[in-house]
Amino acid sequence: MKLDILAFGAHPDDVELGCGATIAKEVSLGKQVGIVDLTQGELGTRGSAAIRKVEATNAAEVLGVNVRENLKFRDGFFVNDEAHQLEIIKMIRKYRPEIVLCNAIDDRHIDHSKGSKVVSDACFLSGLRKIETSIDGVNQEAWRPKVVYHYIQWKNIEPDFVVDVTGFMDKKVASVMAYSTQFFDTNSKEPSTPITSKNFLDSITYRAQDLGRLINKDFAEGFTVERYLAVNTLEDLI
Repeated sequence: MKLDILAFGAHPDDVELGCGATIAKEVSLGKQVGIVDLTQGELGTRGSAAIRKVEATNAAEVLGVNVRENLKFRDGFFVNDEAHQLEIIKMIRKYRPEIVLCNAIDDRHIDHSKGSKVVSDACFLSGLRKIETSIDGVNQEAWRPKVVYHYIQWKNIEPDFVVDVTGFMDKKVASVMAYSTQFFDTNSKEPSTPITSKNFLDSITYRAQDLGRLINKDFAEGFTVERYLAVNTLEDLI
């Protein structure tokens, strides 16, 4: 299946938190979108790998994406090496996206920056035809996405551009709350973490609202880039 956009996250819920509204908007515009989770989030304080799998499936249905896969890298301990890069390359060549979205380049959780770098490196390497990969015995052709964009996570990194996501925040919040074990729940008996507070749950909306304010829209999501952005004319800007 050829996808327009392939979003990678170090953990199930990274994509939803970082760019869920953007994905929902792109799906509404007819784009073919997929999600690849690098780990199962098995080291998370709450829940389990099995529970997170169900939650991720439910979140994908909320966003309306075409496919979701999990590479089952070791949560907390995966590294940016050849073995891990090759598994990501297989996904890139399988889905042949024009755009790749991935973790923040610098963030509180160590897996986020690691995930950002390994995906970015794999996007480049995937375009080298002398790197041979196959799935189910079928050789894959080289493919390099046109662009790699990094969504913003825990830290308030200054975005290079923002996407107007007005009208799609309800789907973003619903996709996040599909991870019922992970976020604010007054009835939960599980230990508290930085992402289980009411403030963090509220931040999903108020951070998007603040970015929207800066572009005279209701809500926006921010991204950073690896190379200059380009437009055909000044009218491409909103």
